[in-house]
Amino acid sequence: MTLRSRTKPAEKPTAISLFSGAGGLDYGFEAAGYSVRVAHDFDQDSCATMRANRSFPVLCKDIHDTPSGELLEAGGLRKGEVSVLVGGPPCQPFSKSAYWTNGDTRRLGDPRARTLDAFMRCVQDALPKVFLLENVHGIHYSGKEEGFGLLHHLTQRINKAEGVSYALSWKVLNAADYGVPQIRQRFFLVGHRDGKRFEFPKPTHTGSAGADQPSLYESEDLPGHVTAWDAIGGLGPASGEDLAIRGRWADLLPSIPEGENYLWHTSRKGGMPLFGWRTRYWSFLLKLGKDSPSWTIQAQPGPAIGPFHWENRRLSVEEMARLQTFPKRIKFVGSRVSVQRQLGNAVPSLLAEVLAREIARQFFDTTYTAPLRLRIRLQRPIPEPSPLRPVPKKFRSLAGDHADHPGTGRGRAALHRSGMLLGP
Repeated sequence: MTLRSRTKPAEKPTAISLFSGAGGLDYGFEAAGYSVRVAHDFDQDSCATMRANRSFPVLCKDIHDTPSGELLEAGGLRKGEVSVLVGGPPCQPFSKSAYWTNGDTRRLGDPRARTLDAFMRCVQDALPKVFLLENVHGIHYSGKEEGFGLLHHLTQRINKAEGVSYALSWKVLNAADYGVPQIRQRFFLVGHRDGKRFEFPKPTHTGSAGADQPSLYESEDLPGHVTAWDAIGGLGPASGEDLAIRGRWADLLPSIPEGENYLWHTSRKGGMPLFGWRTRYWSFLLKLGKDSPSWTIQAQPGPAIGPFHWENRRLSVEEMARLQTFPKRIKFVGSRVSVQRQLGNAVPSLLAEVLAREIARQFFDTTYTAPLRLRIRLQRPIPEPSPLRPVPKKFRSLAGDHADHPGTGRGRAALHRSGMLLGP
């Protein structure tokens, strides 16, 4: 088909945002000079957060009940005029935690995976010049690429039906490698309508963040990762927020060093042997280190799931927002549980700005001379770690020989689900 555009060269590139959440992608694209015309999400608190901070239309309804034409109309755009369509469809069917717990997941058989179809339906109906899709990196695990295969198939179908030539480029990026003070690995897919291939930006920072969630890029020629101290070292506990840790394990956290988790208290590390190796989630009793990036901010943590502050408390809303590189002074709407979910599900806005700039440079003839607007300014020197406290007496009876986890999908929970293990 012949595509016409009313967009003048001097105008800002336009963006439609799907599965917007609290706006992590949107703020990054705005920082790169895009005009976000309309955002969409089904969560009431996320929509309220967006409306509290921005004036563009926010459609709050199920994506499956939202005609693409309604999005275009709300954004004052027509088919073929959209510069970029962005979004991060819900990712639970492809998450690492689901795979680790169950050994495998329903993936495309999970109803929540239908959001991939919905995203690509909007691509077909809007025909943006570029689209960007974010998801967990499990969507492209070797031998389990059903989600990625579906996206590729739907893209080919769009090309055939609409007479366009969307070419796909994809990569798993670690946000810390681009100046974000957080280890966060995510899959990004970029499609260009006229068949151009997107070249992902090269990392700007480097460092090693541990065997379980390492840097994806290491080089002696780049500065080290931006640290949690750089992002939140100057912040104190927010007044009015209850940041106390509760639950069975709360009193054990002060005995774990900064940058460590429950594995400190196994036979392979320096604490007491209270747990078996890898018998818990990585984020169990996980504490930030001042001299390294934060671990991934969780969307739905249990009472003992971190990352926790090095002062042995939960992170404040402002601290989580800083670690996610949201613009300052963003107002979040909802309960603590809701806000944590909004922040934990978000794309770090600085990483979105990096990608948005590169898309504009390659596809919209844009040149940038100013530094990244959402970059973190370093706070140095970094203080020494806080001293440890001894293990409380109530936990010492747990010390002993504990078996290691038997492997992916073979733990007690997975065996119970499969019917191979009976009893409690």
